[in-house]
Amino acid sequence: MGTLEQLFELDAHDTTVRTELVAGLTTFLTMSYIVVLNPAILTAFPDNGTPGGIAIDGYSPPEVLQMLAVVTILSSVVAMLVMAFYANRPFGLAPGLGLNAFFSITVVGVLGVPWQTALAAIVVEGIIFIILTAVGAREYIIKLFPEPVKFAVGAGIGLFLAVIGLQAMGIVVDDPATLVGLGSIASDPVAILSVVGLFLTFVLYAAGFRGAIIAGIVLTTVAGAVATFLGLAEPGVLATEAVRNGGFDAAQLSSAQYDITPLAGAFIAGLQNVEAFAFALIVFTFFFVDFFDTAGTLVGVGQAGGFLDENGDFPDIDKPLMADAVGTTVGGMLGTSTVTTFIESATGVEEGGRTGLTALVVAGLFMASLVVVPLATAIPLYASHIALVVVAVLMMRNVVDIQWDDFSHAVPAGLTIMVMPFTYSIAYGIAAGIVSYPVVKTAQGEFDDVLIGQWVLALAFVLYFVVRTGGVLASAV
Repeated sequence: MGTLEQLFELDAHDTTVRTELVAGLTTFLTMSYIVVLNPAILTAFPDNGTPGGIAIDGYSPPEVLQMLAVVTILSSVVAMLVMAFYANRPFGLAPGLGLNAFFSITVVGVLGVPWQTALAAIVVEGIIFIILTAVGAREYIIKLFPEPVKFAVGAGIGLFLAVIGLQAMGIVVDDPATLVGLGSIASDPVAILSVVGLFLTFVLYAAGFRGAIIAGIVLTTVAGAVATFLGLAEPGVLATEAVRNGGFDAAQLSSAQYDITPLAGAFIAGLQNVEAFAFALIVFTFFFVDFFDTAGTLVGVGQAGGFLDENGDFPDIDKPLMADAVGTTVGGMLGTSTVTTFIESATGVEEGGRTGLTALVVAGLFMASLVVVPLATAIPLYASHIALVVVAVLMMRNVVDIQWDDFSHAVPAGLTIMVMPFTYSIAYGIAAGIVSYPVVKTAQGEFDDVLIGQWVLALAFVLYFVVRTGGVLASAV
């Protein structure tokens, strides 16, 4: 214990080994779903009609999925070890949602780019990130974020977390008339149990119970398993398919396909015979989304953890950014999409995680899940995502730092907060705030307050949106 305290400077960060262990377990429970969800998104399933994905000759989709599960774990562990020992920050990393869908559906499926070439773009992006981080360019760009955007990111991420969590819990559902609507809470067993679990977690947290979020997740999971065991719900509804017929189905606990050689190094073949302009646009798109997703997560979660200084800057942010860059590079080489810092890290921070020991615990649990990959998702999605809603409520308090009586602060802050959940993207929310800030500032006669770099950043985002939404990428491929 003494070695851990010295290695991670626990006293200086006002934390303890126990607190870091609890925080790491909390973060793992809320992000472990990525071990199966990422492979499910990246794997090609020809029979379900979804375009794109990775398909390997001689291997069935389930075998490819298992390979990708192993690759997901390994790339995440590498990134979190860098986060733990180099950055000494409590953030979890893994292949990011949204970016994996863009990789699989848009780049491979819609644009018809070979998956090996898409992996090559990931590796190139990662190498660029490593170089930019090493010279301090990424940290400089993040410091250009306008103050209202920095202070709004946390609240925006909070709403983003809330949408993700409430959706997984069956409380918020798709509605063709209004886009979203209220789920069938009184008749949907997932929604019923989720609501009970959510309020139980709120009660435990309000009572000052340490580990309230973990307790809420575990108790909700156990309740779902018991209900399934007693036959009150069909297997796979409130618990995993492993719980069935009054017992456990051992077939659901089978080991993963550990041979990842068909994936590892495939990016090398993807670098051959590429069209330079189209390849550059793909790298550019991955680069922009990953850069600002990670920046937004670090600033937002950093605000919740008290890591930001009086100017809203994250001291030594280049170190956690390096973990993201290394993870992305290694992930692309092994065979998965971009690795990024997870917003679910906020759950561990709220439990008191302040150092790299939290990240080390998450890495260790991810590594342990290699033994039996399905156990990494033994916690049902609706149960783990209760934590996201709890944290979302807590992160909304960040809005008090925004100068709402100043229109040049209110507009970029408001757009940052609103656009994130409505577009399902942290990067797009940041973009809206960055583009609007110099425009509104200038309109108020405060042109001199806008840095040249902020104008350049705003124009770069405009260019990105032209490429991303104007059909430029599709026409170039």
